[in-house]
Amino acid sequence: MLEKLQLHLNANFPFLKGKRLFLAVSGGMDSMVLLQLFHQLNYEIAVLHCNFSLRNLESDGDEEFVKYYCEDKQIPIFMQKFDTKQFAEDAKVSIQVAARKLRYDWFYEQLADKNFDYILTAHHLDDSLETFLINLTRGTGLEGLTGIPAQNDKIIRPLLPFSRVEIENYIQENNLQWREDSSNASDKYFRNKVRHAIVPVLKELNPNLLSSFQNTVENLQQTQSLVENASKLVFQIVVQEEANQLKINLIELLKLPNYAAYLYQWLKNFGFTAWQDIYDLVTAQSGKQVFSETHILLKDRDLLILCAKEIPSDKEKYFISKELQEVKVPLNITFCNVSDISNTNSNCIFVDEELLQFPLTIRKWQEGDYFYPLGMQGKKKLSKYFKDEKMSLIDKSNQWLLCSDNQIVWVIGKRQDERFKITENTNHKLQIKLF
Repeated sequence: MLEKLQLHLNANFPFLKGKRLFLAVSGGMDSMVLLQLFHQLNYEIAVLHCNFSLRNLESDGDEEFVKYYCEDKQIPIFMQKFDTKQFAEDAKVSIQVAARKLRYDWFYEQLADKNFDYILTAHHLDDSLETFLINLTRGTGLEGLTGIPAQNDKIIRPLLPFSRVEIENYIQENNLQWREDSSNASDKYFRNKVRHAIVPVLKELNPNLLSSFQNTVENLQQTQSLVENASKLVFQIVVQEEANQLKINLIELLKLPNYAAYLYQWLKNFGFTAWQDIYDLVTAQSGKQVFSETHILLKDRDLLILCAKEIPSDKEKYFISKELQEVKVPLNITFCNVSDISNTNSNCIFVDEELLQFPLTIRKWQEGDYFYPLGMQGKKKLSKYFKDEKMSLIDKSNQWLLCSDNQIVWVIGKRQDERFKITENTNHKLQIKLF
């Protein structure tokens, strides 16, 4: 197994050599084999151990076991104890979800704090098969049928080519000690039901099940690669990336007979779950929206616009004193007295400073706001101006105003107000610039 692992690492993870590696070690059979193998291969390693406090003295015994092994082998170890049940209750999630979040959040904290490069876990081929079956029974897209990924960001799973039988044989041949997790015998967890009741039947029907599964996963991964390549090519034609938004051209999108599949590929990483609502949005009236926890998808005429939800601010107004030459929040704006006017544009205006009443304020627009657009006679409601400018609901909600005593000086980044423009009688010219 050691030789097979070395070949696998050389072929698929050559970049690990010379890197600092954390190994996630629970004390169970799989993780102890992972630890023994990488210790023998002389990689620079340290151990991360989580005590989830779910099995009382048994959990503490796992911690002591791993700690003793690492001290005996002179392997650095970092341990963390969690109140997993309390966290699950507070977050209103299952124990499994809570443990996973606690584990990986802490793993990434350790990567940063200890300046390590990657985290290795002991997931193996049988784990990948179980994940495949779980996803299949719950319903999933193509990516849910490609097994556990060998690498996901900084998480690497080098034992995926190995079966549980190979790991058990290695344990016996090397007389390696390990800890049995009593919860593995319980069928109250869905994964354990799959492991104990379904997989044995499938292996009985097909003694070469794992080999067949590997072939299937490789074929599905190749298909997934084709899907991703096609998605990227069509993305370049249909989607425009603009500032912090994605704008999907519906005229181009609807030329595709399977546009829903492309929408799924482009939007799946933004937390959406109401996929039918998203597909219906394509033909919905303008102004309709679909929300995820982090993002908004808006139908705006012939576009679908994706943007992140704005984090609510406790501060509705930002005040600018006369002495300030630059502000950073909520926007980066500079104020500078000048003698001449040059390069006036939507991001750079010039005003008569004597007409301003300080402190100036920066705030979001409100219903009923109006201004006098530069170069025009008479006032105009901002709502009408936004409509004429064909601004989306998202753009309008993100629009900031620069005001002097409640009078709009500048629809920031858009249009200056006529009332504050520089004339031949102006003595103090003030340049205001958005970066």
